[in-house]
Amino acid sequence: MPRQQLGLLSFGVLIILIAVLLVAFSPDWGTILSLTLTLYGLWVIVLAGIRARNPVKYERGAFSTLIWGILLTAIGGAWLLYIQTPNPIYAVALVLLVIGILAVATTFRTRKKP
Repeated sequence: MPRQQLGLLSFGVLIILIAVLLVAFSPDWGTILSLTLTLYGLWVIVLAGIRARNPVKYERGAFSTLIWGILLTAIGGAWLLYIQTPNPIYAVALVLLVIGILAVATTFRTRKKP
């Protein structure tokens, strides 16, 4: 799929997410924004799968797109945890855990084999 179509598709997914979440959680803006970030992160993970199947020579790689999707999902989830739970340490722990896992995964991916 050409880059312009994926960009338009991603924009459409974002608009649909915002519209559905506005209807579902109308007065609660924090929940709307955190769920938008979380669900859009899941879309970016799906987009990484699309890019892995159809790589383009001078474009961001699928692994990089996957990492951004995971980070968006983690930040949105941490924000939602911060809103929903009385103890903000859970949100901080989630973000730190995901960053640590991604650092380890990236190290194993880039490590040269003997």
